[in-house]
Amino acid sequence: MAAENALLVKQAEALIQDVPYLTANLANISALLYASVPEINWAGFYILENGSLILGPFQGKPACVRIELGKGVCGTAAQEDRTLVVANVHQFAGHIACDSASESEIVVPIHRNGTLFGVLDIDSPKKDRFTQEDRRLLEALAEVLEAHLFSHMSEK
Repeated sequence: MAAENALLVKQAEALIQDVPYLTANLANISALLYASVPEINWAGFYILENGSLILGPFQGKPACVRIELGKGVCGTAAQEDRTLVVANVHQFAGHIACDSASESEIVVPIHRNGTLFGVLDIDSPKKDRFTQEDRRLLEALAEVLEAHLFSHMSEK
């Protein structure tokens, strides 16, 4: 599985390298994750704007448009600026149920010039879906985004 993860990170890097469009890059990364990561039902981004997380490009069912910092898994991960792996979202205080099929979730902060930019959010219809290997994969992917995504953008 480690080789597959390394390949996924390289594919993500190839998709965004020298592409100066934020929305296009985030859309392609969410599509890559949705198509490549098994047993998930949502993959996408929330972008920090005016103190709230605003829905960005994603794959899956329609989602919550605005999440306050400190609310739900995404808002908590953003406020605490750390990756959260939640084995059972129904046991997470304040969980926001955008898709009732979601059972577990992982959220990884993304930074721009050292400041929180937003989060990568992935949901699964399976409890306890996300492993420490998944965490390492998605944090490595976030590092690729941080290194390449903002270096030549024409959008925010």
